Amino acid sequence: MAAILALAGSNSSKSINYQLVRHTTSFMQEHEIQLIDMSKYPFPMYSEDEEKQNGYSNSLVELRDDIKRAEAVILSVNEHNSNPSAYFKNVLDWLSRLDRSFLEETKVLLMSCSPGKRGGIGALGVVENMLPRFGAEIIATFSLPSFHQNFDTEKGIVDSALESQYQEALQLLFQSLK
Repeated sequence: MAAILALAGSNSSKSINYQLVRHTTSFMQEHEIQLIDMSKYPFPMYSEDEEKQNGYSNSLVELRDDIKRAEAVILSVNEHNSNPSAYFKNVLDWLSRLDRSFLEETKVLLMSCSPGKRGGIGALGVVENMLPRFGAEIIATFSLPSFHQNFDTEKGIVDSALESQYQEALQLLFQSLK
C-alpha cells in the first residue's frame, strides 16, 4: 500500500480540478490517500521581505512534510491565461524556498482540466517542466477539456476516448507504485 497525496493547484472552493482529483482518489482504495483541499491553505504572496520578516508558516511546513511522506502525488493544476494560477505558482515558490527538493523521489500523476477546449494544457505543460526541478518524477499526464460537458459528478468522465486516456494515466501510476 502506497501513501498518496492528492490535491489541486487551485484555491477555489468550487475548483473543477479538485473535483477531478477527488474522482481520481475513488479508484485508489488499496492505497493510503491524503486528500488536501488547497482552498484551506492561504499563503501570502512570496517575497524575500515576507520570508525574512515572517519566515515559513506552519501550514507551509505541514504541506511540505505531507509531500515528503508521500510516495506519489496526484496533482491537477488549474489554468489562468495559459499558465498555472498565481496561487499555485506562489505555493511552488514558497515550497522551493523552504526545501528545494521537496518532491525528491516522488512520483507524480499530473492532470489539468478546464471549462475550455484546451483542458488547461498550457498550465499542465508549464508545471510538467517545473516539477522535475524539485525532484519529481512525472509518471503520466492527463488533460480533460470542456469539463462541464465531459465530466459528471456521479459517472466521472463521460467521453469514452478521454476516459480511456485517463485510465491509461492511472495504470501508469499504479504500475510505478509496485
